[in-house]
Amino acid sequence: QVQLVESGGGLVQAGGSLSLSCEATGLTFGAHVMAWFRQAPGKEREFVAANARSITWTYRTYYADSVKGRFTISRNNAKNTLYLQMNSLRPEDTAIYYCAATRGSSVEVRRGEYPYWGQGTQVTVSS
Repeated sequence: QVQLVESGGGLVQAGGSLSLSCEATGLTFGAHVMAWFRQAPGKEREFVAANARSITWTYRTYYADSVKGRFTISRNNAKNTLYLQMNSLRPEDTAIYYCAATRGSSVEVRRGEYPYWGQGTQVTVSS
């Protein structure tokens, strides 16, 4: 049974930083595309960032334009853990952040392509 457990959310002032973690169990972590999505109140869940293995066994990343240059996604395959370092946070980054996984090597930005989800962690950025 696949389980994704996020941690690290909280309250931070605008301009501050937070680091999220997602520990995965029940899957071959290195063989899965791992991603972060977020959902603000009254809005649809949206793609934030993804990390996927290429055919040469290197990992590539992809970011939504809204977070590019401020957020960094990374993974530690030995620990089965995905990370999201969030810097220069803005009030509009306030949302529940979800970790997601799908098997394969193609970066996917559509939430429907991810069968596995965590329970989410709240990030609140005050102005």
